[in-house]
Amino acid sequence: MLDFWTRTSGTWINVITVLLGTCLGLLLQNRLPKKMQQILTSALGLLTLWIGATLADSLKQAQGGKIDGVILGLLCLAIGGILGEALQLEDRLAKIGDWLQEKFRGKGRFTEGFVASSLLFCIGPLAFLGSLNNGLTGDNTLLVLKAVMDAIASLALTSSYGIGVGFSALTILLYQGSISLAAGSLATLVPDPQSDPRIFLVTGVGGLTILGLGLNLLQVTRIRVASFLPAIPLAPIVYWLGDRIG
Repeated sequence: MLDFWTRTSGTWINVITVLLGTCLGLLLQNRLPKKMQQILTSALGLLTLWIGATLADSLKQAQGGKIDGVILGLLCLAIGGILGEALQLEDRLAKIGDWLQEKFRGKGRFTEGFVASSLLFCIGPLAFLGSLNNGLTGDNTLLVLKAVMDAIASLALTSSYGIGVGFSALTILLYQGSISLAAGSLATLVPDPQSDPRIFLVTGVGGLTILGLGLNLLQVTRIRVASFLPAIPLAPIVYWLGDRIG
């Protein structure tokens, strides 16, 4: 039986790198002209679009029965989005950000930074698969790779949004830590995550959600990304139904 630290080491490393990236971003925030801060955020937005598009391509491998993975992905987003709006997830997440801002006397775009970074750092296969692998075998390689990427992203986000980005470390701790600690139970449901079509569907739906986040970062439009979060846990259920119907 692996001890607590071994099963969650990748998550703690991820938390530390996000905090370090935030600190560095705060140091640079008042030293960089506004246009340079916007360029950093735009660069991150473009990279986020690319990551989202790459992950969304996994839908091609998520066919359930005779139903194409793209159709299953659309169903996940439609049902998940309706459920997310009914639960007011976007507003609730924003309220958490507002509460943290008031509690710690944050300024400026605190809540916006907290919400954007929390979604960016927790949506995607690296967060899920990395945490699962860390909890099962103690191997934190995937989460360390994610931690490096998140450090760079947190630096860029902090330069525009401020200290609210650093509080997304709490979201990472709760989300990834929970998956790592529950990995034993999840392993019985997903014996081979590298080739499981349900994981491909989860990854594809997560990629589409990340695309929405990228568009928000570029200020192309304003998508209520958090409302689509239920689409991710719904994906295995939608796949199962599609497989039975097909």
